[in-house]
Amino acid sequence: MSETVTKPAVLILLGPPGAGKGTQARKLEQKFGLVQLSTGDLLRAAVAAGTDAGKAAKAAMDAGGLVSDEIVLAILRDRMAEPDTRNGVILDGFPRTTGQAAALDSLLADQGMGIGAAISLDVDDAAMVERVSGRYTCANCGEGYHDRFKTPAVDGVCDACGSTEFKRRADDNAETVSARLEAYHAETAPLIAYYEGQGVLKRVDAMGEIGRIADDLAAIVEAAAS
Repeated sequence: MSETVTKPAVLILLGPPGAGKGTQARKLEQKFGLVQLSTGDLLRAAVAAGTDAGKAAKAAMDAGGLVSDEIVLAILRDRMAEPDTRNGVILDGFPRTTGQAAALDSLLADQGMGIGAAISLDVDDAAMVERVSGRYTCANCGEGYHDRFKTPAVDGVCDACGSTEFKRRADDNAETVSARLEAYHAETAPLIAYYEGQGVLKRVDAMGEIGRIADDLAAIVEAAAS
């Protein structure tokens, strides 16, 4: 049974690829009944549903253009009006710029809401390169492994299903991961400063044990909702 928060929590989850945002968001969903909202998923759902904002997004995409911030915000507003978001939401992938952050603030203010916390999952870049670039999965069942941290009990044989076929993502190499981290820091630095200036920035060491990170995040959610 999930716990509930005492007022809707709007959380911004910041973190580079491989920081564990997806894993931790699922834990928060289960514990508090929050809903993770990814802008990519929201756009696809709105287009499929044929909402006014979805139609506008489809027109922009069909024309080969970018979906405007106004359309994204309209889709987000529609989604946050649905009853399953009553305990709060976790925003993943939005905002990406300080302009988007200010527009989000205005949207929330119109609804009598605000950002409970902007949580930065902080990582050590060198360790992240090692963590991500060593990942591979079973081609049959999807069980995850790592060259250093989690190898099969029998070399070349999946622990879960016994398959001997494995695969790696083409972009999970040290050079690409380093470039992704550099781009993330450049993009996110203004947001970190923006939310720090608002007094809602929280930092969590994302290099530790998953359960401990989850506990740290849960404490932030509880404080934001009190």
